Amino acid sequence: MHSIDLHTHTSYSHGADVPDAMFAAAQAKGITLYGFSEHSPRPLGFDYPNEYREHLAAHMEIYAQDVHRLQQQFPNQVLFGMEMDWLEGQLAFTKSTVSAYDYDYLLGSVHFLGTWGFDASAADWEKLSQAQCDALYERYFTAEIDMATSGLFQIAAHPDLIKIFSVQRFHRWLNDARHGAAHRDLVRTMLLAFRSNGMAMEVSSAGIRKPCREIYPCAPIMRMAAELGLPICLNSDTHCVADVGYAFPQLESYARAFGWNASVWFDKQGMHSQPFMPA
Repeated sequence: MHSIDLHTHTSYSHGADVPDAMFAAAQAKGITLYGFSEHSPRPLGFDYPNEYREHLAAHMEIYAQDVHRLQQQFPNQVLFGMEMDWLEGQLAFTKSTVSAYDYDYLLGSVHFLGTWGFDASAADWEKLSQAQCDALYERYFTAEIDMATSGLFQIAAHPDLIKIFSVQRFHRWLNDARHGAAHRDLVRTMLLAFRSNGMAMEVSSAGIRKPCREIYPCAPIMRMAAELGLPICLNSDTHCVADVGYAFPQLESYARAFGWNASVWFDKQGMHSQPFMPA
């Protein structure tokens, strides 16, 4: 089974468990390298209905201390990372945030379009037409390209997160008879931006647990990424001990089906590869 998990969250943001409990669960499940990637701070105005920003800000230093203590106790088994929200018009804030600590690696992700956290509420999407969704999909992938071309990140987290509450409409957009080729070209441009900036694309089991009930990213995007030779990183995006290493055998099988035979990981020295175990 794949034994590296680099996308994980704790009770210092909106997770359920403290770092020690998360790492203990990882050890129990055979994870040999565990990366803490707590959410990034966000400026005022980029708000969720159930906001954890102040809680995270109050505990960020404690989070860093907890992870560094685990690194000292378990050398070569713990990495210190962060998942950074890419926010439109906030490049200076982003650069300041990612340089606040000496991170081993950084995940870049898009959760906000403008100041709207689009992954918070299914009700927000239920009132939208297909045309309105289409415009949001295009805006999302454009933001992903901007995130990648910033050159700040090593891993592109859940690259089609935008489908979380509208998976059927998302696939209609991707495969539209008239405009699908242009839409897929936009996605391909995103993947090329990942590759040209030395990033890996995350393949995440979180989507299986979410309303879309589909791995991030979907099969058409996996196929394009495989054609481009883009490295991938298998992760769980876990927020509690039960989800550590979630569905890793399924993720590995999914990746193999598109021709990959390894997952990559990052530390301060750069990108490393972990081959899949023989099937």
